[in-house]
Parts: sequence; structure tokens; C-alpha cells
Amino acid sequence: MKLGRTIPLSVLAATAAVGIPAAAAFPSAPAAVCQGAEGYAAAFGGRRTFTLRPGELEAIKASLASDPAVAQAYRALVVQADRALARKPGSVLDKRTIPISGDRHDYVSLAPYWWPDPANPKGPYVRRDGQVNPERETNRFDRVAFGRMGSDADTLGLAYYYSGDRKYADKAAAIVRTWFLDPATAMNPNMNYAQAVPGREDGRAEGVLDTSGLIAVIDAVGLIGPSGALSADDVKALESWFSRYVDWMRTSPNGKAEGAARNNHGVWYDAQLARFALFARRDDIARRTVTAFPAARIAKQVDASGALPHELTRTRSFHYSVFTLDAAYHVADSAACLGTDLYGADANGRSLRKATAYLAAYRGRQSEWPYKEMKWPAEALDELLTRADAAWGPGAYPRAASGEIVLRYRAAH
Repeated sequence: MKLGRTIPLSVLAATAAVGIPAAAAFPSAPAAVCQGAEGYAAAFGGRRTFTLRPGELEAIKASLASDPAVAQAYRALVVQADRALARKPGSVLDKRTIPISGDRHDYVSLAPYWWPDPANPKGPYVRRDGQVNPERETNRFDRVAFGRMGSDADTLGLAYYYSGDRKYADKAAAIVRTWFLDPATAMNPNMNYAQAVPGREDGRAEGVLDTSGLIAVIDAVGLIGPSGALSADDVKALESWFSRYVDWMRTSPNGKAEGAARNNHGVWYDAQLARFALFARRDDIARRTVTAFPAARIAKQVDASGALPHELTRTRSFHYSVFTLDAAYHVADSAACLGTDLYGADANGRSLRKATAYLAAYRGRQSEWPYKEMKWPAEALDELLTRADAAWGPGAYPRAASGEIVLRYRAAH
């Protein structure tokens, strides 16, 4: 699709019917610069984002009434945002399981690929790679409520930005205060009991991955910033929560073990640590993380061809390869805020660009993928390549993704 093209009056009428703001003039301007812990705030009307870029979102907003795909995505966003308005904010107190600590404010989840052993039903759980135990998604644990909190905050932040309707900002703020700030309902900043395996471990290093959704929450907080729905004191308290979680990540046994992981978990650890440290205004920690990334991750986890060997052994090898690069792009976005170019970094002939090209070559050619893959992630690949084109384009990779991502990245320049 092309921005600014002429469309039928019937489409414009349908767009107006759901309250899409009229397109505004969008003059060309220099690319916004992410400035350390302040993110893009200076170039984005005080909106302190780190992944979401002013140039992308402002151009999309200007095309709301003239681009059918953007209009459709906006209408779907409003539907989701209105559903979020109707939901009660969740908290860690909603789960039915009491953590072994006895403190209901501690997060608890079940490891995804672990199941009761048919040969020993009362014994330790056994692993089935790629097969998610549905018990994980029940209210016995925090994962469902935690995931809904993150997705609702993200949706409401976008809805507020595009509509300007204060009710979306107010609800996002209520969700954030309930999960992180209200002493009666706030989650403790640790993952001590995340991804537990009954009969084996009360919590695992891999559980740190559960908090990856908080990267989007940080940008949602930025998007609603100009509304004042979260006070300055609220934001400082939230920064303090993330600072304490950064300390837990760096000093706890589970946190340190996750940081030492050599597969996607290690990359996601860096993605979270760098972003959370930036939000907590601890630039020194974020800087050390992104500076070490080429030698610690790219050189060790990307091979000379661009493949990610640690992910290729999985039953969902392509999915996990895409998943790993998704995390790496978050690290690169954080690095850009600190004046470091990880998108262009080369570590002994290994790079994010080469790893991206390796996966892009199989777009539309899944039958030629030589490794195991239980469910081809075509949509996830298109979303990854849309992000890749934002980094290396325009025109480096196809921006063929559809749905909500067109509200985050322009379809064309």
C-alpha cells in the first residue's frame, strides 16, 4: 500500500464513522533521535518511547483517513481497546496458587513444555518440546493475567495516541498502577517462581523470559505520557519498580543463569535488561549490555552463514530463529538510544543483517527449510521483516505484514 493515495469517498465515510482523525499535513523532517533514558521524548511531544519511533507513528497517524489498511487496523484497535476498558485491571492476587514463599505478590507460572508423566502421574513432570501444556494458561498461575495486563496497556497506549481520547490513557494508567504500584495489589519485582516444573524446580532461570512483554508496557507508558494520567510521582515509582527488577536480574541465581544462556533466552535477557535499565534511568547498565552484545551474543550465536545454531535443534526451529532476532532488534533499538549501532555491527563476519537475510531467504519457501518446524510462522516472519526494513530500508525487506503492526511501522516511505 502507498501512503497518501486517493481512495473512494465510501472508504473515507466508513473511516469517519469510527472516529478516525482526519489526515494532517506531514512535512518531511530529520529522523528523530533517541536520547538515552529520555528515549524519543524530545522529538515526540514528551512521549518517552524506545521502540516506537515518532517518524513512523506520525506518518501513520497522518494517513489514518487515507490508507484503507491503516483505517482497518485502527478500527480493530479501537474494538480491542474498548474491550480493555470493560475489563477490571488484573493483579498477581488473582491467581489461585499460593507461592511457596507464602507471599501472593510473588509471580508464579508453569514452564510451557512440561507435562505430567503418563507412566508416573504423581511424579515429576516430563518435557515435550514445542507442545504447550494448557494448564499453563489457567488461573492457577499469573501468566494469563500478566499477559493481558501487558497487551491491554499496549493496546490502550496506541488507542490513546491515535484517537486522542483520554479514556484510553486513564484505563492504561489504572492497569499500570494496579499491577506495579498499588501496595495492595502490586507484583514483587522478581521471577523467583516463574516457569516452575512440578516435582523438579520451584522456578527456573527461563522464567525471566515471562517479563519480555514489559518492553511494550514501557512504550505504552510513554504514549500516554502527555495525558497526565500517570502523575510524575507514579512514573518515578514505576521507574523504581523496574530498577529493583534490574537488580534482581543481575544478582539473583535465576537472573544470572538466564543471562548466561546461550540461546534465545540469553538474547531476550539482554533485550530486557537494556530496556528496563534505560527506563529506570540506569544508563550505565544499559550501555554495558549493548556494548558487550556483539562479542557476547552475535559472535557466539550467529554462524558464518547467518543461521542461529542453538535454535535449529528445536522442534520449532524457524519460529525460535525469528523469536531470537525479535529480541536482538530490541537490543539494537536500545543501543541506538546510547549512540551505538548494533544494526550495523559486525562480529567476525557475523551480524544481525546476515542473520536476517538468512531467514528472509525462506519467505514463501517453507518447504525448503531443512530443519524441524511444527508450525510455520509466516506472520511472525513478515512482522520481523517489516521491522528489518525500518532498520535497513527503505526497500531492504518487504513490508508485507498486516494487522496491528501497520500502526507501528509505515507500509512505505
